[in-house]
Amino acid sequence: MQCLVSVIIVTCGVNDYLKRCLDSVMNQIYKNLEIIIIDNSLNRNFGEKILRYYPGVKIYTEEENLFYTGALNKGITVSQGRFILCINDDVVLDRLFIRESLRGFSLDASIGMISGKVLRNDGVTIDSTGLFLTPWRTSKERGYGRRNRNQFDRPGYIFGVTGAVAFYRRDMLESIRVNSEYFDSDFRMFYEDLDIAWRGKLFGWKAYYLPQAIAYHIRGGTARQQAGIDRPIARRYIDDALHLDLIKNRYLTIIKNESVFSLLLHLPFIIGYDFLVFGYIIFFSPHLLKRIFTNLRYITSSLRKRRIILDKKNKRHK
Repeated sequence: MQCLVSVIIVTCGVNDYLKRCLDSVMNQIYKNLEIIIIDNSLNRNFGEKILRYYPGVKIYTEEENLFYTGALNKGITVSQGRFILCINDDVVLDRLFIRESLRGFSLDASIGMISGKVLRNDGVTIDSTGLFLTPWRTSKERGYGRRNRNQFDRPGYIFGVTGAVAFYRRDMLESIRVNSEYFDSDFRMFYEDLDIAWRGKLFGWKAYYLPQAIAYHIRGGTARQQAGIDRPIARRYIDDALHLDLIKNRYLTIIKNESVFSLLLHLPFIIGYDFLVFGYIIFFSPHLLKRIFTNLRYITSSLRKRRIILDKKNKRHK
């Protein structure tokens, strides 16, 4: 008997992304699916329209924008599947995606995350073939922006999975949960995928890449200005609030997951990256400097979460 897979789609209702995404989910060869939509559009009529055309889905229309992390937490909480696929509405899945991804989970019980080959909407440019942690303590999408020449057609272990198309084992999510949260709601969006991958690693979970599982992603489709879609250097095309999230979430990820020894080892790289980031802000967005320091309150919250993570990790490994 096929196990239940919960597909959680977060949407803001922009453009026609959700229809394309839903059609690709409905067209999957693997059929035992629970489809959950978290509607951040703040437009009740939008959810009603979706139900008219897709009566089999479960839709939760929010009265306030939960952003990506809050929406995923809501979706995971109400879901029932043994495996959970979290996707943006600007993603389209190849019809074999779920079936092929599930084969990865069967390879090893400690595999908690699966990444497929994620291409851009043009079908020839790579968006991600796995998430990796850099010496600068940033996230790196392997193959990002390169032309797909089958150079990443070998399956294997990776650090984590991109947040746009993230397939998780529920057992992993439950084991790394902090209080009632799977994803950190303080993040809103950006770095949430690296944070959860890093936390999963701390708890002994692994991530695996399968090139046969193919998806297509419009990079920045729901968060960037139109001119910035599929372009590098995201900070050039996002509003001030999201730019602040991009800056602060890197620090929160380090605070929650980095060991003291590793922090000292990578400190020169971290400082070098900070020099470039703040140089960019001083020249192009100096008005953000004051607002950056108003976000320092999140440090205290992350330190509390770090203690919870370490306590849970120690109990798990006893």
